[in-house]
Amino acid sequence: MNEQEDPRRRFAEECRSGRELYPERQLNQDQLARMLRTSRSTVSRVETCRGPIPPDLPPLLDQVFSTDGLFKRLYEEIVSRSHPALYRRRMALEREAIAVREWSPTVVPGLLQTPDYARLLFRAGNPRASEGEISASVAARMARQGILKADVPPDVHVVLCESVIRRLVGGREVMGEQLAALLKHGAKATTRIQVLPLDAEAHLFIDGAVTLLTDPHNVTRVCADAFRTTAIVEDPEQVRRAVRTYDGLMGEALMARESAYLIKDQMEKLT
Repeated sequence: MNEQEDPRRRFAEECRSGRELYPERQLNQDQLARMLRTSRSTVSRVETCRGPIPPDLPPLLDQVFSTDGLFKRLYEEIVSRSHPALYRRRMALEREAIAVREWSPTVVPGLLQTPDYARLLFRAGNPRASEGEISASVAARMARQGILKADVPPDVHVVLCESVIRRLVGGREVMGEQLAALLKHGAKATTRIQVLPLDAEAHLFIDGAVTLLTDPHNVTRVCADAFRTTAIVEDPEQVRRAVRTYDGLMGEALMARESAYLIKDQMEKLT
């Protein structure tokens, strides 16, 4: 891959070029850092391709340099290329989706995770990883959540097994913050969170997390996650089975308001 094809190098070059060719005057790294509300060392790392890019930096760079989303698009490409091909396709489908339906029997889905919660899951999954590798993984996961902050975010519906909110991931403080984040997400008009009680009947999705992604053409694909991989199901009959199963889970789960009460009650027990 040459430099022109490497989005990380282009991100660095565009940042340095924008700083040096700033219309009013050439900016040094300290001056740009103040405009971005970050540190000079962060700007330096970005311009020399060292370490992960903070996920809140690309939109700030677009604002300072009036680049109409260039840095945001480059950042999305950087994050995408850090994942295997199947995950890259899944993430591309996720970015384009007008509706996201999630089921999780074990942990809070990535789109709704807090950084500390995500960090603990990455560390548990890869205990030999360096802190830099873990930080890069967390940053990539947080970047995925950008779709929830878009001008027109997708409709998001999440059904969680009750065990997800009761499992103490990372201790009382980390889990308490994660439950508070779920309540915040659930209060949005475009997001609905339901909890499936532990005594619910067995179902097709019982042994793994599943995501249904619907694109602007109303085509739905099913992403089934397993150990370090994901399967993307497009066969119409299998998709219909998955949609029927998800509709059944919604019917069996507590209503959104009751689910919020349960999440809040569990959160208060941790404080």
